[in-house]
Amino acid sequence: MFVKDIMTREVITLTSDTSLKEAAEILLKNNISGAPVIDEKGGLKGLLTEESLIFRDKKVHLPTFVNISMGFLTFGMHRLEEEIKKITADKVENVMEREIDTVSPEISLEDIATMMVEKERYYYPVVADRNVVGIITKRDIVRSLSRTKK
Repeated sequence: MFVKDIMTREVITLTSDTSLKEAAEILLKNNISGAPVIDEKGGLKGLLTEESLIFRDKKVHLPTFVNISMGFLTFGMHRLEEEIKKITADKVENVMEREIDTVSPEISLEDIATMMVEKERYYYPVVADRNVVGIITKRDIVRSLSRTKK
């Protein structure tokens, strides 16, 4: 069995100028953990995941944390809401992962499962001819296992 046999074909995508607020809403509405970021021709530019929204650079940006914390303590909820509005107005382009691994639709399930475990990454765009043709996640693999006949 190959990635093309179990991948999610209806891909929810984002553009680099999508606001982080809108991107978060799209992820939540569609119950997905990430989305490819594409250019106007459908080419892959990057990847936005829940982790990139939450962690950004894998650490809390101290001035932002202090501003939010102190704003809440010193200026109350209004200041906190203002800070959150600033953060969520930022664009996908500024937080998306640019160096991402992609996979071919022809890769075997064994190979993609191994890749997921070794790299501790469970969400891969499936690319053919420079365009995103699907997404493969650990959920797709688990779903395929549940459908396998004994």
